[in-house]
Amino acid sequence: MSDALPTLKHLNEQLRSRKVSSEYLTREALERAEWPDGEGARTFIHLDRQGALAQARASDTLREAGIDLGPLMGLPISVKDLVDVKGQVTRAGSLVLAGAPKASADAPIVTRLRRAGAVILGRTNMVEFAYSGLGLNPHYGTPRNPFERSLGRVPGGSSSGAAIAVTDRMCAASIGTDTGGSVRIPAAFCGLTGFKPTASRVPREGVLPLSVTLDSIGPLAPSVSCCAMLDAVLADRAEIAHIAPRPLDRLRFLVAANILCDELDPDVATAFGRALSRISEAGAEVVEVAIAGIDTLYNEINPFASFSPAEAFAWHRQLLASHREKYDPRVAARIEKGAQLSAADYIDLIALRAAFMRSMNASLQGFDGLLMPTVACIAPLIAPLADDAQYWQANALVLRNTSMVNFLDGCALTLPMHEPGAAPCGLSLAHVGHEDAHVLACGMSLEAVLSR
Repeated sequence: MSDALPTLKHLNEQLRSRKVSSEYLTREALERAEWPDGEGARTFIHLDRQGALAQARASDTLREAGIDLGPLMGLPISVKDLVDVKGQVTRAGSLVLAGAPKASADAPIVTRLRRAGAVILGRTNMVEFAYSGLGLNPHYGTPRNPFERSLGRVPGGSSSGAAIAVTDRMCAASIGTDTGGSVRIPAAFCGLTGFKPTASRVPREGVLPLSVTLDSIGPLAPSVSCCAMLDAVLADRAEIAHIAPRPLDRLRFLVAANILCDELDPDVATAFGRALSRISEAGAEVVEVAIAGIDTLYNEINPFASFSPAEAFAWHRQLLASHREKYDPRVAARIEKGAQLSAADYIDLIALRAAFMRSMNASLQGFDGLLMPTVACIAPLIAPLADDAQYWQANALVLRNTSMVNFLDGCALTLPMHEPGAAPCGLSLAHVGHEDAHVLACGMSLEAVLSR
């Protein structure tokens, strides 16, 4: 948990005790987002000042009348620019959709957030069409990572604005999407907690797709309990908000000795080794072995012969044919690779995924999850990424560990594992699909050890 950021539980207690009002919290968030020297202009594509203040005042009125909608009531929350909000344009960080019709209805996840009393503050910036793990956007700017901000490091992507909105207290928490790591990468780079749920648990209607096979929707927030509170609303599973930590001396974790721990930055390697030592000292069993299924996955799959380019090309092909000049060239190039995938290749890919899921299910039997560095490196500097070769190399490394979980159709949590003042990096706990509650409960236990 970030020591500098208030948790949702803390803010909720302040609202319930009348120490602050929702309008106060919302105005405070808006002021930070609108501060001329801050990152707000690059963090938000659309800030709904009038609508957010109206929602906040309505929340305060309901609370005065004795109506309590739950722990998110009155808290300012941001949503990624992929998500439909009634009366707003869903640009997906692009220029090509800037003139699209306004959404006629809220996406189901927005409906659920509103029903829980959350104040929808605005739409956060992102990599165009969510297609990169670095966080750069040539159209709306790139919000700078809070670590060594004057040097200009990437925020992580594709939910770049979502992370910076939380780190800079422009909202209490953010909702992002994760197709290959787009929640977990920016959370890890910025010292936050991020949760990628099993994809089918959270409805994706009203959310512009990158890959219909791999897309999932999850929160970026100050702590594991914050993520659980948000997931309970997004997935409409109230029991998730009340999960408790698991005793560490009864837990067993698997660490892959192959690929996922290769090419680590010194900062990440040191933090990961220290994290494993602390977890072991706290009583958990940590088993390090080579996992054959991971070798098979990374050796057999072509990085462009995957679900994302094929499914993205199917969605974008007409827009690309008529308006390619409006696209980020790097995003357009990745999408167009999908045209190279044949129907037979796609069928082979489905079979490869099924085999990988069977293999990982077998490997994780008897374990409470897989531990790994969320990202192999700390946040790269922005300036060198103007060079295409450095950009593509960095993007591949950043996505390497996280994308495996999406291909597995699993769930995963990232939580900070760096020392105070050091470069932010994340420890990831991953598991097979529908182990979400268990991952969050174990994550609470790990968080307690890592934050000591």
